[in-house]
Amino acid sequence: MKKIILSACLGLSVLFGAGAVQAAEGGVAWDKFKPDTTNTTSLQNGAKLFVNYCLSCHSAAFMRYNRLQDIGLSEQQIKDNLLFTTDKVGETMKAAIDPKQAKEWFGANPPDLTLVARSRASHQGTGADYLYTFLRTFYKDDTKPTGWNNLAFPSVGMPHVLWELQGVRVPVYQESESHGHKTQVFAGWSQVTPGKMSSTEFDKSVGDLVNYLQWMGDPNQNTRMRVGVGVLIFLLGLIFITWRLNAAFWKDVK
Repeated sequence: MKKIILSACLGLSVLFGAGAVQAAEGGVAWDKFKPDTTNTTSLQNGAKLFVNYCLSCHSAAFMRYNRLQDIGLSEQQIKDNLLFTTDKVGETMKAAIDPKQAKEWFGANPPDLTLVARSRASHQGTGADYLYTFLRTFYKDDTKPTGWNNLAFPSVGMPHVLWELQGVRVPVYQESESHGHKTQVFAGWSQVTPGKMSSTEFDKSVGDLVNYLQWMGDPNQNTRMRVGVGVLIFLLGLIFITWRLNAAFWKDVK
């Protein structure tokens, strides 16, 4: 069990560290994903997945647990269901792993994930596009040290931490010929063993996790948008009033 946890931590360090740059340069095209940070049900499920599958090794040092009240969770719900690494709801989301041990094992602490959805954008798409694609394209590959590989990030060092939910899959390729050269083109998936979720359910869960990561990178974004709309409406009203006052002031001037 300890070896599995260490492999997951090391793999996540590669994923969210410098290795993510390599992922942006190769692999399959990213699927488009439009986050919905107004969907509190999705955000709550994403927070649960984050705490259960990510927080063991990676902190979110700029996010406090009590900010989860902004997505509709009560303080008691946070204490009962999400406080695995602390007993204070006002604490930041610190990783369960000991920083000293992490530095000893990996040479550096696993990177913080607070801003990961904002920092992974590239010419291929947004950070949300990358995360959504990456987390859904793991496949079994016994030639790799972890036993897993990824289409979005070939030769990734991270194991598939969500494999129990998705099950075990392998990619299916078909031969394609172009300009006299034959190549293998990805054509779909073959399910080796089923997961706890159907394909549709898993995609939705990954979407919830990505939604949460997107929201966590800027938890004030929804408030800012509401305030912005209110300011624009106020300015439009002020412009109308100013226009009518100007017309009334100059109506007798020839």
